[in-house]
Amino acid sequence: MCIRDRLKYFRAISLLEGLSFLAILSISFGLVSRDFVYQLGMAHGMLFMLYLFLSLIVSNKQQWSLLIWLSLFVASIVPFAFIGVEIFLSRTAGNQKLAEA
Repeated sequence: MCIRDRLKYFRAISLLEGLSFLAILSISFGLVSRDFVYQLGMAHGMLFMLYLFLSLIVSNKQQWSLLIWLSLFVASIVPFAFIGVEIFLSRTAGNQKLAEA
């Protein structure tokens, strides 16, 4: 699997993980019924673990510094930070396309 594919998967998981985190928070604020706590919690936990796993793989393949990986990790626990991660990853993907051309 090439790095572009890994980066694409990481972007998708990052977005899904961020949205699932917001869904969990919406339960805390009473915006979503508490009947969905188990399902949302399980989905968010799986997405969070996949996010961390893919962040390590992509960081290693991209040769990003520890500071960038730590920023990605912190972004996974801060609400709405997944938007900043998406901007960073889209710029990274754009730079890769330019380098390949």
